[in-house]
Amino acid sequence: MHRPIDDPGFGDARGEGDGAGRGSVPPPYRPHPAPGETPGPWTGIPAPPVGPWADTQGTPDPGRVDPRVLGALLARHGWRRRGGAVGRYSRWTPPGSGTGTSLLVPESRAFPDCEDLLGEALTALAHSATPSAREVLTGLSVPSDEIRWWRDVPPGPAGTVPWTVQEQLRSAARQLLLAGALAVRARAGYHGARHRRAAQASLETVVVGAAPGGRGLTAFLPVEPGRPIAVRLYHALYAAREAVDYQRATGGMEAFDTAVEAGVSRELTEALVALVRGTEGARIALEWAPAAGAPEGCAARPEPVEFSPGDLPALREASARYLTDEPSVPVRLTGAVVRMRRSGPRGEGIVRLRVLGGAEVPHVRVALDEEAYRTAGHAHLVGLPIRVVGRLESRGGFRRLTDATGVVPVQVDETERDRLLKALHENLDFFEEACGPEEE
Repeated sequence: MHRPIDDPGFGDARGEGDGAGRGSVPPPYRPHPAPGETPGPWTGIPAPPVGPWADTQGTPDPGRVDPRVLGALLARHGWRRRGGAVGRYSRWTPPGSGTGTSLLVPESRAFPDCEDLLGEALTALAHSATPSAREVLTGLSVPSDEIRWWRDVPPGPAGTVPWTVQEQLRSAARQLLLAGALAVRARAGYHGARHRRAAQASLETVVVGAAPGGRGLTAFLPVEPGRPIAVRLYHALYAAREAVDYQRATGGMEAFDTAVEAGVSRELTEALVALVRGTEGARIALEWAPAAGAPEGCAARPEPVEFSPGDLPALREASARYLTDEPSVPVRLTGAVVRMRRSGPRGEGIVRLRVLGGAEVPHVRVALDEEAYRTAGHAHLVGLPIRVVGRLESRGGFRRLTDATGVVPVQVDETERDRLLKALHENLDFFEEACGPEEE
């Protein structure tokens, strides 16, 4: 079973028997209710999947499976084709020693017993102990591009890896996917807080599975809507590899500047550093969904991109360069005041805004002169947001607005105004405390 990428476990969900019977699974941890909250009934049934995976419970429907796609997925995951009736069906055996149940896969849906053979093959895959069988079924359930990470780390007992090493892999993989999602929305050397919420939301349909031994991880990105992320990562990874090679050969960092247009950023270089650090090397491979084919401008069978510890100095230097070189951005944003602070009853002060429009960040801090600070306070008290013009500074992750001018209240519809007023009354004590010199 594969979990969504935003799941804290970021991997397989396999329960161990609890002694009550073969295959019994203990219920997952249920947090205590918050004070004043009435706990609802506990059914022990996990929430159903959403999005592209909503109808993927159980074995895929044989009537909707393309035999050619099944064959391509079996070949991708190491299954071996060992003859069969030419032009009618082929026989596939599991990877490795080849022991285990073989599969008969028709060449096309024109074969008379096509659906029966596909049903038997899918059932055999569902009951197979071969780890790759589950990944084949996942690829059949939803057409997905696959991204694989592999880290070369010393083996532990019985070929496993320590828990911390596994978590490092999961964290680096998550960072890399987020870097790709950010690059889909904008090309920048440093994204900071910009576009982060939208990028994280675009990864909600991704599921993952861990390779045996804990050294590898596979992410499945549904072609709809995940392909733009996979394509951007394809271009960004190759551009990063070329930029590192150029830096190691010449000492120049110019290639990292041009690589930004391909999707390379501080977020991506930091993800690569996290992936390679503590290993003897790491590689990333992308494979396109057979049902959708390769996207335009990409190789049909991309070669894995590899990075080694010797690449770390170049990646770290590029990361620092992106952080310092990304310019501030002029913006005209609208936001609701959520905090106010100044050192005395008069003079300039600091206001924290929840951004409603004009910038792809959740919150910003703004330094205002006395008059603008008073305007912001009055707007807050009557439930109105304010509009302000300034420059979104890259320092601190684009969370600070400088050179603020033109602070004015903004009229909103009654529903939004009532909501803002309700938030004020519910947090009045906090607001009064935040106005004092102790805050922040």
